[in-house]
Amino acid sequence: MKFFVDTANIDEIRQAKEWGFCDGVTTNPSLVVKEGKVFKDVVKEICKLVDPAPVSAEAISPDLENMVKEARAVAAWAKNVVVKIPMTEAGLQAVRLLAKDGIACNVTLVFSVNQALLAAKAGAAYVSPFVGRLDDVGEDGMALIADIMQVFKQYNFKTQVIVASVRNTAHVTRAALLGAHVSTIPFSVIKQLFRHPLTDKGIERFNDDWKKLPESARKLIG
Repeated sequence: MKFFVDTANIDEIRQAKEWGFCDGVTTNPSLVVKEGKVFKDVVKEICKLVDPAPVSAEAISPDLENMVKEARAVAAWAKNVVVKIPMTEAGLQAVRLLAKDGIACNVTLVFSVNQALLAAKAGAAYVSPFVGRLDDVGEDGMALIADIMQVFKQYNFKTQVIVASVRNTAHVTRAALLGAHVSTIPFSVIKQLFRHPLTDKGIERFNDDWKKLPESARKLIG
């Protein structure tokens, strides 16, 4: 399973890349606003940093004509841009047109199998079901991932499933168990993946026992 970093923060992306856990990046207007920078500049900087990994950046206009114009403009910023398109009628029309031009699209704000199916049939490179938001309203977001993966496998769709709106490490675990192609993960959750209380306890115990050895017996180098 690929790890995309769900952020527009350059320092977070750089750190995730150094760890080896950055197979791509997803951004959105809300994430860019937090950085207080020009949207285009941020996206271009991220694309350069992670090249050739894909970077999702959003087209904003709700109508077909302007959405397509924006998508083509955004796609021209870098060769590894993937244009995020909303799950609407106009959005899927845009995806079909853009796919014919070789522009990769990520259909976002997906909350049902039917929506994912339509996105795949329209030619989307990626589809992003928002599991955390489904959990927020009492539904099981990861059950949706299981259903989408089953449908895509059954019909051999090439569209990749990005598990989005990831809130915790359990989402990442279940995504991997279900065979999702990608999880796009906030930097704070990536850091949590390292952690387990028994690991911390074990390290503490080993260090305490190590200190009990005579200094002459603790030489590791030279």
